[in-house]
Amino acid sequence: MTSHIKIPKVQPIVRYVASGTQTDYQYFFPIFASEDLAIYFDGARQYHGFDILDAGKTEGGLVTFDAPPKNGVVITLERLLEFERITDFIEGGDFSAQAINNELDYLTASVQQINRSLAPMLRYNDHEIAGNVDLPPRANRTNKALGFDGNGDPIAVAIENMQSAPAYTASGMGAVTRTTVDKFKDMISVRNFGAKGDGLTDDTLAIQQALTAYDSVFIPEGTYLISNTITVAAKQTLRGAGQTSVLLCQDKTFNAVEIVEDYTTLANLKIQGGDVGIKLYGRDRPCVQNAITDVVIAGANTGVQLDGYNDTNKPCYWNNFDRVLVEQPAINGFHLTKSGAGDTPNANKFHACRAYSLSAPITNAGFYVEHGRYNNSFIDCEANVDGTAQGCFIIGAGAGETQLINPYAESFNQVPNIKLENGSIETSIMNLLSVSDGAAIWDLSGGQYMAYNAGFPFKNRLQKTTATDLNTTLQRYDTEYIDASGTITLDTSHTVHLVSSFGGALTIELPEAGNATGAEMVIKKIDSSKNVITVTEENGNGPDSRNYYLGSENDYVTMLSNGAEWFVTSSNRSAGNTRFYDGAGIYDIDMAVDIYLLSSFGGVMEARLPPANAPEAVGRTVTIKKTDVSSNVITVSELGGSGPDGFNQPLNAQYKALTVVFDGGQWFIISQF
Repeated sequence: MTSHIKIPKVQPIVRYVASGTQTDYQYFFPIFASEDLAIYFDGARQYHGFDILDAGKTEGGLVTFDAPPKNGVVITLERLLEFERITDFIEGGDFSAQAINNELDYLTASVQQINRSLAPMLRYNDHEIAGNVDLPPRANRTNKALGFDGNGDPIAVAIENMQSAPAYTASGMGAVTRTTVDKFKDMISVRNFGAKGDGLTDDTLAIQQALTAYDSVFIPEGTYLISNTITVAAKQTLRGAGQTSVLLCQDKTFNAVEIVEDYTTLANLKIQGGDVGIKLYGRDRPCVQNAITDVVIAGANTGVQLDGYNDTNKPCYWNNFDRVLVEQPAINGFHLTKSGAGDTPNANKFHACRAYSLSAPITNAGFYVEHGRYNNSFIDCEANVDGTAQGCFIIGAGAGETQLINPYAESFNQVPNIKLENGSIETSIMNLLSVSDGAAIWDLSGGQYMAYNAGFPFKNRLQKTTATDLNTTLQRYDTEYIDASGTITLDTSHTVHLVSSFGGALTIELPEAGNATGAEMVIKKIDSSKNVITVTEENGNGPDSRNYYLGSENDYVTMLSNGAEWFVTSSNRSAGNTRFYDGAGIYDIDMAVDIYLLSSFGGVMEARLPPANAPEAVGRTVTIKKTDVSSNVITVSELGGSGPDGFNQPLNAQYKALTVVFDGGQWFIISQF
């Protein structure tokens, strides 16, 4: 985390025209102390009647006046530094990183101040030898135009000698001659409609008038103050001369640019301030196939916002963003959302776009896909955000099929690189570079994503996949541990289930076979208690059309669904599968083990076999043996039936035993001793 100012690439001056009601005015450059900011009214330096806030912050701050400046007054806020050393390093003493950082910050800011002072000056080109730079004397240049003699030196020229502009003919075969007026119509400038571009005059009306009259409008170099939203309509182009063509929002109460229709182009300019820098939504027509290229948005609450809005017939689809930089967003860099009953923003493409905090606080994320479906793609995009963010990239609950390809995420303070919120589905992440110290992928979606060369500790996570020829050197199963009693219903998120029924008898319900086609399930009892684990099927007949019982530690069953029913593919009954019981009264043989060693020392006992229609007993063989020396008889009976071989069988002495088998209709004795 930086502990010093970062000097951004911004002009250390801003101008406003007072409205007569506004008291707060923003400056977008850092100052080291409040005295570094000079404030002017119509060029006159002001020394009181205001408070300067946020000194020491990279993103700048506010000037709050005690009373609103008068309407029409030009307010200038300028960083004005004294050119001096602010630090002295002692020979042989400690060398403080903070001290050198502060010194370099101050030097950089001083260079910016000098550069700004030199910028308006006329000068010779670097590739020629400078000649005379003195203007003719005042008396000789009065009421004259500035011209240049044969040496290229300044001279005064009489205005009456000026000639009208000639016609224009392009170079090349077939070129025709056009009037200069006709040539000028090739590119309509906002200055043709009165825009000043001086950062002082409100140019909102002039820009909107130009867009009303023409579909292709140029913004020359300059800073164009706007006090309301600029709307770009269908098939229009608004293009600047690069980052020197600046739309400067008077405050953050309105969106700078809104694209409300289709097939528009916004390119080669800078937007500074505003609530949302560029907002796209289908207000008048579908908001589709718009192109935003080579745009910088600085200091807005949200840089770019795509809104599904309130009409599904006017969606926000198929828009393209290329090389868009959002600097110092307060809330989100890029935001896909749905504010009304419209459709989600779908299938929009972002290439080489970047959200960069520049150490300014941000409350949410560099990229936030709150709502959006069907292949919103972010390719080679970067989120470099402050540690106050909730995530570099956040994929929200209303997002599906989002594609993140070669994303770069950077932050600190445990900010997650990619956060997948609960409800997001089918996110695809490829080649993630995660530089934040938070989670590479913080998954709250329940695994509803696919990753390739992304995440930690597992670089790859595949969803449902068909492999025709697979060679694995190591196979791992995602294992679930269950310790409970009662009934637990499984889903298909895990293959292996290690189950303890130590707290009481437990029923494990397989998911319906029709919802788990091709799925394999392994259930193993891992505790030594006598509590039985019954394996059944939710709304179905169970594995091999019956319940399956795990009664001894390390018993397991493996099952496979073909989409119609569950089949047992393997199972075991552990060695020493024996139950020991000492008691009296009725004891039900639960078929959980093969051998029951019973003691009736405390009183007579009835060992009751399951009834003739019990599916868990079909084909099973069990042995019941009396182990105590008492004369108390153990009677082997059948619940609701006549007993083995049609009769109740007594075990009336120590070591008497009975082995029986069930054929699905009755119990048969196969050995007795």
